[in-house]
Amino acid sequence: MMLQTQVDLSPFNTLSLPGRAALYRRITAPAQLAAPELGAGRRFILGGGSNLVLTGDFDGLLLHMAIPGKRLRGEDGEAIYIEAGAGENWHDFVQWTLDQGWPGLENLSLIPGTVGAAPIQNIGAYGLEVGECLHSLTAWDFAKQAVVSFDRDDCRFAYRDSRFKQEGWHLNGGIAITSVVFRLAKAWQPNCRYADVAQELAVRHIAAPTARDIATAVIAVRQRKLPDPAVTPNAGSFFHNPVVSALQADALKAAHPTLPCYPQPDGRVKLAAGWLIEQAGWKGKTLGPVGMYEKQALVLVNQGGATGDDVKRTMAAVQADVLQRFGVALTPEPIFL
Repeated sequence: MMLQTQVDLSPFNTLSLPGRAALYRRITAPAQLAAPELGAGRRFILGGGSNLVLTGDFDGLLLHMAIPGKRLRGEDGEAIYIEAGAGENWHDFVQWTLDQGWPGLENLSLIPGTVGAAPIQNIGAYGLEVGECLHSLTAWDFAKQAVVSFDRDDCRFAYRDSRFKQEGWHLNGGIAITSVVFRLAKAWQPNCRYADVAQELAVRHIAAPTARDIATAVIAVRQRKLPDPAVTPNAGSFFHNPVVSALQADALKAAHPTLPCYPQPDGRVKLAAGWLIEQAGWKGKTLGPVGMYEKQALVLVNQGGATGDDVKRTMAAVQADVLQRFGVALTPEPIFL
């Protein structure tokens, strides 16, 4: 496919925000990234558009990653290794691994987006982060004009973070991930430590869950809590769960005994952003065409006709109210383009 001009991006972001790309190319094979016309100027790498806030028109080159493919890469005594193209739908890929009898990713079911975008955000849910299962990935480095590889340690994973964000590659399009290899341990153990999943399994009278049982429970929980972007445009969880000092967490817990707190390995404490937003009065509240979802205060939704400016206005209002009431600063998860 040749470069296209002035392409409408509203179908390519799950918040359904308006915007056009001056230049656009759909990438279906890694070799296409070496084309000379893609190597210069402002550039952005787009996956599924589920973690994106369009703030208007983009005056550069947008590369839409659609590289397909999934296969068994190999195995050893401890694990199997699965490779997937960057353009594969994440949820469909997870369900495919389960269909093959390869457990390990089931807690990440129904997360929107693509395989290639998953390591950038280090997506996580219900007690699992994708970085825990990633073995390596391959990418195109536009500065080097070469294929590069990253193993798990190279990716520098942290909570909703990775080297790809730390280096700014997710904003300047410096690196385009083309494929990812996952390591799935053969000694699988069910991960049911999150209360919502455990409760769903209990309701289904499942005492010894399989990986498929956990995936089904996770899907049911997410469908109850989160709106379908095809019906109510949204970008999933809009704010990071803030991590604060133990001292600040103790003070907040003393003042608000029902505040969910999760101690971290480094001694700090993670707070539930959704709880803070709900207590600040934003659950189901709107500001113009944008508001926080009535069933889950952490999800920002487009009620229809919103622009990037509307999203930023509502985001700022929520941040201000939470900061005023709790002294906690909220940071947005999505990328702003």
